[in-house]
Amino acid sequence: QVELVESGGGLVQTGGSLRLSCAASERTFNNYPMGWFRQAPGKEREFVALISWTGGSTNYADAVKGRFTISRDYAKRTVYLQMNNLKPADTAVYYCNAGWLTSTTPGDYWGQGTQVTVST
Repeated sequence: QVELVESGGGLVQTGGSLRLSCAASERTFNNYPMGWFRQAPGKEREFVALISWTGGSTNYADAVKGRFTISRDYAKRTVYLQMNNLKPADTAVYYCNAGWLTSTTPGDYWGQGTQVTVST
């Protein structure tokens, strides 16, 4: 069964950093774009970042540009989201996503989500 398993969420103060990880259960994910979406309470799920299957191209939501960095490790079948200078507005459940995703259309595969809470 295909799985995406996230880790790294938690509670952090404004201005702090966290790194999210998403490990894929199958090597086939190395052939797909991977990315992150998030959903805050009472809001719709929104795009955060994605990385191409080659790793040579990335795309970020305007709200996180310059603060978040997405990367991937093919040997570990893992995608990372380094989040710096966190703000309370970043508080959300973060979901790993894989497949033929774009900034407007998620792929077919989702992780279970990891909570990120940024305190003032």
